[in-house]
Amino acid sequence: MAAENLPPVPLTLEGASVLHQMFRVRWPAWRALSCVHREAMLASSAAPLAAMEKAGSAMFSLIGHKGDVMLVHFRNDFESLIEVQHGLAHLPLWDYLEPASSYLSVVELGLYESSMKIYGALGERGVAPHTPEWDAEIEENMQRQRAAMRPRLYPEMPAHKFICFYPMDRRRGEQKNWYQLPMQERQRQMQEHGEVGRRYAGMVKQIITGSIGFDDWEWGVDLFAEDPLVFKRLIYEMRFDEVSAVYALFGTFYIGRRIADLNSLLAI
Repeated sequence: MAAENLPPVPLTLEGASVLHQMFRVRWPAWRALSCVHREAMLASSAAPLAAMEKAGSAMFSLIGHKGDVMLVHFRNDFESLIEVQHGLAHLPLWDYLEPASSYLSVVELGLYESSMKIYGALGERGVAPHTPEWDAEIEENMQRQRAAMRPRLYPEMPAHKFICFYPMDRRRGEQKNWYQLPMQERQRQMQEHGEVGRRYAGMVKQIITGSIGFDDWEWGVDLFAEDPLVFKRLIYEMRFDEVSAVYALFGTFYIGRRIADLNSLLAI
């Protein structure tokens, strides 16, 4: 079967559901409270926030005007994220935190190389795409991949001191359209892109999430490191890759420092 007759869509593995919540403190209202009232609300929120962190969340103090605090939640499914969101909203302290932004996505592993191999093997055998035989063999392969990749699909929250989060798209304009490139070319460019990231292994932890159909951009990127300068170096070097230089569009960047609780942030 000719390559042009094979599906253009690479297979993907999906894992943990991820929610980023950005907040601004309602400072005038918070300052207007008595010291006793503020301390009581912080105390009543301590246990729920600690339980949330043990379940796969982290809290970051944001740098700059885009917000004061960012919460990142890793959970098994969207229902669990809804529970987290509702639980936080019922804390008395949340009356003093104003939502600034949010981002919903799922951990995603793209399988360009595996897709090309299995599509090609099925095509050589004359198995037509999307037939029952095709779908069964694809699902069998995906089940093996899910089992092998489970630690990456459901990662623990990295313990690094700093986070950099940003959403991104692949260009779909009149001149350049990522989705009209042949799969072999997309795979080549993504492999080149990944080689840069692998050179930073040990210095930065990267978690890619997919958000097509879930939020305003197509992917979310979380970078975790002890030294925030690593974010600049890595992203700058990646800008020279063809896939980034020609096809990438970037959203708002959020930089934060990990905090254990809200006491230091809300201290007056």
